Amino acid sequence: MACFLVPGAEAVVTTVIQKAVGKEKAEKWKLRWLNTMLWGGVILLAIEHIWHGEVVPWPPFLTAMSNPADIAPMLHEMATVGTAMAITITITWGILVALATILPEKIALKKRKTSGA
Repeated sequence: MACFLVPGAEAVVTTVIQKAVGKEKAEKWKLRWLNTMLWGGVILLAIEHIWHGEVVPWPPFLTAMSNPADIAPMLHEMATVGTAMAITITITWGILVALATILPEKIALKKRKTSGA
């Protein structure tokens, strides 16, 4: 229904942070990777929700909002599925940043050891 709104909110926040911290820090933290992952997922999910008629181009935009009985399940989905997606994307980004930081150091160390032997 509206699970894509949670990673969408995170994408907005991280995009603002990326612009605010400056280019050097944003590149060091690889915020562009996170934003690409978040925005890509949000766009794909939004298209999927539009395709299935859950998002429409007229107010209230989310079809679940048109029936008050559907609002609670929508909020529950956002809290569970949306939060799980946002956390998964962020953890995946963290792992990728760690690997991108650690692996070049290990490769350089290995090259120094093999060339010095």
